[in-house]
Amino acid sequence: MASNGAGTGDAAPSPPLQDSLVADVASLTMAPTEGKPAEEHPLPHRSHDPQFNQKRTDPFQFGSRYLQEQDDVFEFNAWDHVETDDAYKEYAEQQFAMQRQSPVNDFDKYRFNADPAKWWNLFYKNNTANFFKDRKWLQQEFPILDKITQEGAGPYMLLEIGAGAGNTAFPILAKNKNPQLKLHACDFSKKAVEVMRGHESYNTDMMQADVWDVAGEELPPGLAEGSVDVALMVFIFSALSPLQWKKAVENVHRVLKPGGEVCFRDYGRGDLAQVRFKKGRYLDENFYIRGDGTRVYFFDKDELAEIWSGKLDASEAPGGEEETAVRPGFEIEDLGVDRRLLVNRAKKLKMYRCWLQGRFRKK
Repeated sequence: MASNGAGTGDAAPSPPLQDSLVADVASLTMAPTEGKPAEEHPLPHRSHDPQFNQKRTDPFQFGSRYLQEQDDVFEFNAWDHVETDDAYKEYAEQQFAMQRQSPVNDFDKYRFNADPAKWWNLFYKNNTANFFKDRKWLQQEFPILDKITQEGAGPYMLLEIGAGAGNTAFPILAKNKNPQLKLHACDFSKKAVEVMRGHESYNTDMMQADVWDVAGEELPPGLAEGSVDVALMVFIFSALSPLQWKKAVENVHRVLKPGGEVCFRDYGRGDLAQVRFKKGRYLDENFYIRGDGTRVYFFDKDELAEIWSGKLDASEAPGGEEETAVRPGFEIEDLGVDRRLLVNRAKKLKMYRCWLQGRFRKK
């Protein structure tokens, strides 16, 4: 049984291990105990009984299974809020030093940065819709998604940015009880959009799928400025070059209504996925190229807050140029670090994961 929390980084190419854990994610709060002696009431993080697997009330709590000194780390599949140990920190620093010393060569750096859509098209051509599991955890992590899909909620426009093969969009529509909800699912990859449009549940009465570059010059097809209530960005911002952050934030700001909300989740600094990169994958600090040609950046909490609040100029981004214009910003309503220790009990392996999750509101 895994601990509670959101799903793993399943919107970017990575081992199936990440998606296999999503179904086991559950929260742990104490169930009613009337009539039982105190010694028979197990602590939530000690219990294997399904009666204790109740959902969290605070989406940014990120779990309640705390690893204590007396605990057997291999008793459960996962523990919450676990800081990396000294051995992992030392290993990570060795890895980062090795990565910096063996960066992507200039020819490949140009090749991967010049046409990133090419590599995502190849990825979805090879994997279609079968690579990722459906994200059924989103309504727990972002209650606004539950609100706008309730019967009688009224008209809402939901924009998913980086929709991939529809592993978020279709589960949302499957649970939707609001006939006035419209879902606009956009992705950088033409092939991904083809997969969504070919899905058996694709219904143009409720959903529209289009190719859109969030860091481009245009807004999504058919969407005017100030027309979107909620923008969903799950493991998509990390696929952008730091030079694209400014334009992407501006476009999201443009398309949202005043008071509109961004639901955000992505990779955190020091995540195992970053540490395990080998030689020839380092593009820039915290920015890498995967074996399939797609890119990924690993964020720090303070850095992410500066990006979305409008305080980080392009000149502060890696390789950026001087920028003096006032940038549109968002109110940072929530921004948390989800640290998880995943374990392979059979092989006695420990895997430190780190994700960032936020809610940003248009000023």
